[in-house]
Amino acid sequence: MEADGAHGKLVCSVTKNEGQSVAAEAAFELAAVSEGGKVPHGKTAELTPFMRQWSGAKGENPDALLFFRMGDFYELFYDDAVVASRELQLTLTARDRERQVPMCGVPYHSVDNYLTRLLRKGYRIAICDQMEDPKLTKKIVRREVTRVLSPGTALDAGLGQEQNNFLAAYFEGGTEQSPLYAVALLDVSTGEFRAAEFAGEGARAKATEEIALAGAREVLLPSSAPLPSALERLQALTRVEDWVWTYGFAVPLVQRQLKVSTLEGYGLVGHEAAAIAAGAVLHYVRTTQKNEALHIDSLRFEEHSTALELDQVTVRNLELVEPLFTGQDDRATLFHTLDMCQTPMGKRMLRATILRPLVDAAAIEARYEAVGEARGDLLKREEVRHAFAGIQDLERLLARISLNSAGPRDVRGLAASLARLPGLKAALGALTTALWGAITERLDTLDELTVRIVTTLVAEPPLTLVDGGAIASSVDAELDELRTISTTGRQQIAAIEERERQRTGIASLKVRYNSVFGYYIEITKSNLALAPSDYERKQTLVNAERFTTPELKEYERKILTAHDRSIEIEKRIFSDLRRSVLESASRVRRSSTAVAEADLLMDFAHLAAERRYARPALTDEPVLEAVQARHPVIEQWLEQTREGRFIANDVYLNSGDAGPSLLLITGPNMGGKSTYLRQTAMLVLLAQMGSFVPAESLRLGLVDRIYTRIGASDDAARGRSPYLVALTEAATILNTATKRSLILLDEMGRG
Repeated sequence: MEADGAHGKLVCSVTKNEGQSVAAEAAFELAAVSEGGKVPHGKTAELTPFMRQWSGAKGENPDALLFFRMGDFYELFYDDAVVASRELQLTLTARDRERQVPMCGVPYHSVDNYLTRLLRKGYRIAICDQMEDPKLTKKIVRREVTRVLSPGTALDAGLGQEQNNFLAAYFEGGTEQSPLYAVALLDVSTGEFRAAEFAGEGARAKATEEIALAGAREVLLPSSAPLPSALERLQALTRVEDWVWTYGFAVPLVQRQLKVSTLEGYGLVGHEAAAIAAGAVLHYVRTTQKNEALHIDSLRFEEHSTALELDQVTVRNLELVEPLFTGQDDRATLFHTLDMCQTPMGKRMLRATILRPLVDAAAIEARYEAVGEARGDLLKREEVRHAFAGIQDLERLLARISLNSAGPRDVRGLAASLARLPGLKAALGALTTALWGAITERLDTLDELTVRIVTTLVAEPPLTLVDGGAIASSVDAELDELRTISTTGRQQIAAIEERERQRTGIASLKVRYNSVFGYYIEITKSNLALAPSDYERKQTLVNAERFTTPELKEYERKILTAHDRSIEIEKRIFSDLRRSVLESASRVRRSSTAVAEADLLMDFAHLAAERRYARPALTDEPVLEAVQARHPVIEQWLEQTREGRFIANDVYLNSGDAGPSLLLITGPNMGGKSTYLRQTAMLVLLAQMGSFVPAESLRLGLVDRIYTRIGASDDAARGRSPYLVALTEAATILNTATKRSLILLDEMGRG
């Protein structure tokens, strides 16, 4: 592992096959303070049994910070402790008197917050858990690495609802004469999985652009592959052994994950490079999560001819999803302006749609029809929007359940969300447009799964199963009995005591308990003659005798083991419930997608009604004609701040037989030239997203790509001046634009 302390950059290598173990003590050198953080080679044998166990786990994951479970804490040692104490502001202590074994730790019940902070800084983390109950073993507790977290595989609780956390794989295949560049993107937290393949001129740049546009948190590359310069700045780069990137290994892995015998149905036949990249991503996830990730049950091959193409420069310059400058108000973005979605899935679909608008006229027109119907009927629209209330993030809940990181409260949250689906389906059923009908048909209410969860878990379960109390009563007879024993122990002891007094006639008979002898019956010496024959003598005191009975022995066994046995039963029942959820994983994901699409279209309808947006008219002509158009972001900003109103304006471009249409816009500083350019781009984007637009009317011939080149910026890290950057960006536009492309050049030649 190479770590940059200032920036948290991580470059690591994954070399293990699935299921392969490593002879850790032979392969690993530990770091100690006395030698710059290193323990002398060959000293592993001198370690205590506990530290040998630690060194074995560390040897399997030398490039990760090892969180080692010890009772109620996760501890870190040696260099790991030094790094963690610095990054997390923890107190650095020592395990030995000589203080040569630095250590620090965090409570296990609050570890997620610490993990999130380290992952955001690009660190890789191995979690080593106790695999057996310390109470049930007299030897050192067995421990194993149960999962490995990295920036691209984390289920980051700090992610915004609209954000994805993509893990990317980049693969260069094909031949020297016809190279292919493939990208696979997987969001482990939602199960979204897609792949793309690029060929021809500029293909490598397009592939790396795809990774940048997705905002991938971690990128996988073959061990021996060169690093493309465009990926050098990424925070986390992980090298995976070359044998993983082979057709014979990667493609069958994808087929097994999707439970198919061929990838033809996923559009990957003839796209081997994309399939290999997808297989590499799956291998990495299954290896690090120690889990089959059953929620990943679909893969989409993206044909770039099916979407309006936007490069990273255009996305940044137009401030589509993030402000241009760090720390700037999010209200400056198109996403924030349009986001009135009611569900996390809808918000993510809105963001994805902004970044990949449609180019299929039929699909766009279908959205217009659906949006138009919902806009025109306030009651039906509000009925549907109200039905979204209470639907949590189905995709992320399912992912947590699949990766075995969900607690009872997460599963109950899934049931609460599913319970809202019948009402949503009924509300959607009132709409008659074809697209609404298709969405309603795809929306599976999963009634039987909801009932199973609701009847298995209590209404307000705890976060974890550690202390029990998650399983409802009447689910398991033994569990109910054990709970009765635990909660009514004193009453039962009192009842036994009263019954034995009456049976023996000894009014002073007592039933007591101590940690040495357990439960016993105590009779004074003066009453010994009245002791029944079935009493077994347990202890003799000066003034009394202590006895036990078979009934008391059995009760003692039950009450002393009731809690632990209850926890075991609850874990078994919860595990069965988790399996039931995963058996319906594909149905949950389909319903989640239907909810997201319905939420997106209702968002468009609500915007159209509230902000006076008009339906665009698509045409086969290469024309862009807007009447009384407004900038959607600035218009909303002015309304919210009450600083005035936006002055509407017209746009007309027509690329007929005479060649491309050109507008040359001049004027004084602060005259609105840049606003006019961005407004034009946003009108096109909104129209091709399937949304109505802020204008009296818009006539549009579909655009295949939007280019922007704005202002004078440099790329000092790569030795490029503002002048060279401008020339490079202009050259890219000239070499790749078509007659259907929209090009916006702002301040061309400045600097």
